[in-house]
Amino acid sequence: MSKTATPPEWDREADVVVIGSGATGMPAAIVAREAGASVIMVEAQPRIGGHAITSGGNLPLGGGTSYQKKYGIEDSADLFFRDLTDWSVVETNGFPPYRYNDREIIRAFADNSVAAFEFLLAHGVKVIDRKPNSIGHEIGVSALRTMQIDVGDWPMVHTGGRADPSDPELRAGAGLIRPLHAAALDAGVEILLEHRMTAIHRESARSGRVTGLAADHNGTVLNIRARKAVIIATGGSTGNVNFRRMFDPRLTEEYCGLAGMPWSDQDASGEIAGMAIGAALWGLFNYTGEFGSGITKPGAIGCQYGYVNVRWRPGSEVFDKARATGLPVKDWQDVILVNMLGQRFYDETAGHFNYNTYQSTNPYEPYSYLNAKNTKYDPSNFINAALAGIGDGHNGGGPIWAVFDAAAVAREGWNPHPPDVDFDAGFFFTAGSIEDLAAKIKMKYQRVPMPPQNLAATVARYNSFVDAGKDADFGKPKPLHKIMEPPFYAAWATPVIHDTRAGLRINARCQVVDMNGDVIPGLYCGGESAGGFSMHGLPRAICQGFIAGKNAVTENV
Repeated sequence: MSKTATPPEWDREADVVVIGSGATGMPAAIVAREAGASVIMVEAQPRIGGHAITSGGNLPLGGGTSYQKKYGIEDSADLFFRDLTDWSVVETNGFPPYRYNDREIIRAFADNSVAAFEFLLAHGVKVIDRKPNSIGHEIGVSALRTMQIDVGDWPMVHTGGRADPSDPELRAGAGLIRPLHAAALDAGVEILLEHRMTAIHRESARSGRVTGLAADHNGTVLNIRARKAVIIATGGSTGNVNFRRMFDPRLTEEYCGLAGMPWSDQDASGEIAGMAIGAALWGLFNYTGEFGSGITKPGAIGCQYGYVNVRWRPGSEVFDKARATGLPVKDWQDVILVNMLGQRFYDETAGHFNYNTYQSTNPYEPYSYLNAKNTKYDPSNFINAALAGIGDGHNGGGPIWAVFDAAAVAREGWNPHPPDVDFDAGFFFTAGSIEDLAAKIKMKYQRVPMPPQNLAATVARYNSFVDAGKDADFGKPKPLHKIMEPPFYAAWATPVIHDTRAGLRINARCQVVDMNGDVIPGLYCGGESAGGFSMHGLPRAICQGFIAGKNAVTENV
């Protein structure tokens, strides 16, 4: 990000240049193009879609959509705004999901939510025709808002094939991105794949208008002029270790199984480029607030990419990067979880942080202290325990390993062989004894050897809890199964980073704001690259792309 001022020559130009082709970039590009602007979209990957195309396709855009009205659900922009700014709503661990939302940004989201939803329907996105439901994170407690996108016949990126309606792993993100991609091409948006933005140009380093960007295309740098605006839609910062550690020092290199990867990375490139020309960050609490799915327990073990809602299959075009499908855990009674030293640290059956949705605060009185007072406290500290480390002065909790035996494999119906597990990259190990298993655990994130005597003692103690019917260390509900039958296994079970909930400061128009509180002319941002809005998933990205595209066209030349 070395060059920020306007370059002497432009290689390409358009009215609006959009960085990223996901849930923010696609709507932004289409809206701007249909308003009469010429649009170039640059995408770092050789494929479109960003994290959005890997998503589950839940769409909680509310405020009075056509489907809410069809099914008799009362909602309004005012109610949506009230829900998403209610300071008094807390999770069972006391953390507030809405308190630190930027009111200006939420007002704009609530006011544009219906229009954004209807925009999707008008551009080929289909939803399953049924009553809106409560699925979704931080979507408000007062109304049912979520529709599920219909993936139809579009191939799903995690399998490479069409959806089986009976498949519990149905991922409908392709049903969002593929129709929008077609609509963008029909509208005349020019999409440049394998063009990684390396800098945003401004008239001078910290003042004046944004004039365009630099993009690297296989070693060749192009300068692309934006006559009206640049829109940052790069998708967040989970994949940039040093950037994410500004918010939480614990999130070191071993948290490498990022949700959405290896389809696309969230490298903080948009945020860093924006900061290089003066942009401020915003809403930082929402990145580390202990609610929602910012960081989760893995849903599959023995693979690098074990996010709870995506399992990569050999038919996927990125399976060579994913390398393994992972073993889905139906019952955490079948494993124990240990840290680098081979020691248990928490009840394995415990979940990650809770999230807020329709009627999850019940009874509910808007803006009332009673909402917190009536909430039954539950610390929900599995993630914190996993990230705590081993007491040696290092940040980061280190790898977490699921240890189990042949009997657990039989109970779960697992296949402890490739392509289900990843031996080659060191995310899965097996041995004939517990001591030998500990000695085999060698990989780049295991920075200290696991003492075999530690793991043997841990397993022996846990087996004694099964005999006693009580976990005297961590209160696991009635431990059921001893770990006794060889071969024995150790599977990567380290928490997975998902959401980016802080980013560049924007205003209601999705204009980027600098450290003085002034708008940077010609620069817009939305979705996970923008801060001030705590919500999981597609809605804020889609709606802010819609807002940014609309306003970028009216930007003064």
